[in-house]
Amino acid sequence: MTTLNQYDMQDPTKQYFQPKFEEQPQSAPGLAKDMDPKPDHGEESYKGFGRLAGRKALITGADSGIGRAVAIAFAREGADIVMSYLPDEEPDAQEVVALIKQAGRKVVTAPGDISDEVFCKSLVETANTGLGGLDILVNVAGKQTAQKSIADLTTEQLDETFRTNVYAMFWLCKAALPLMPAGATIINTTSIQAYQPSETLLDYASTKAAIVAFTHAFAKQVAEKGIRVNAVAPGPVWTPLQPSGGQPQEKIPTFGSKTPIGRPGQPAELASVYVLLASQESSYVTGEIYGVTGGNHLP
Repeated sequence: MTTLNQYDMQDPTKQYFQPKFEEQPQSAPGLAKDMDPKPDHGEESYKGFGRLAGRKALITGADSGIGRAVAIAFAREGADIVMSYLPDEEPDAQEVVALIKQAGRKVVTAPGDISDEVFCKSLVETANTGLGGLDILVNVAGKQTAQKSIADLTTEQLDETFRTNVYAMFWLCKAALPLMPAGATIINTTSIQAYQPSETLLDYASTKAAIVAFTHAFAKQVAEKGIRVNAVAPGPVWTPLQPSGGQPQEKIPTFGSKTPIGRPGQPAELASVYVLLASQESSYVTGEIYGVTGGNHLP
């Protein structure tokens, strides 16, 4: 790995660590602090430029991975943040809280399980009350559990994956919409798995395809309100989701090696795309899916 400064020109294939990694099983949902090597969420590398000054954002999965990178970037761009995450992820979450406070922004923590409809409704209320309004919703949190055969994929897992990845997005968007003014933005998180599904991620890939369709349709529905809806489609990204059951352990050592860039992405490398879609700079962009895939193209 060379420098973590994202603003210096450098070879992207060598910008971050490359496979081979050690197998490192964790219990779900996993913690970033226990990964080796540790992901870059922009703690040192992301600089803000005031692109979201005064904005009020609710971010799910904000303790680690892509959600953490988004929270750090949004705070350094001037937004106040409500962080949603599972109670088991509190150690990671408190690190993010400290970083948001260092950026001089307000942060409200809201641990809980977004697979529960009642919690999703209360989460939006918490954001609206805690921040005095809501104009950005970022749906990042997701459930991913690899299974080698449909025979091993239980109805319980299928239900939990859809409730976390699809139902929660629906519940949060439905609850947030009446509170959002013209100019507000919603950003969902799909995946390259929606287009190039792995055989071990039957349920997860299906949810990500559903998110693509939801994003396209919802964007058309709310455009006349002056609200934009887009989604980001990551490729393989080095987050706790992977070693905590998202990938078979035998795939961890070479995770991301099959991309043209030759390595997994880092959460920090996605943050700027979420910032763009949240900011007024993307005022003519809605219903789009932005790929950040290391070179594996989307259709």
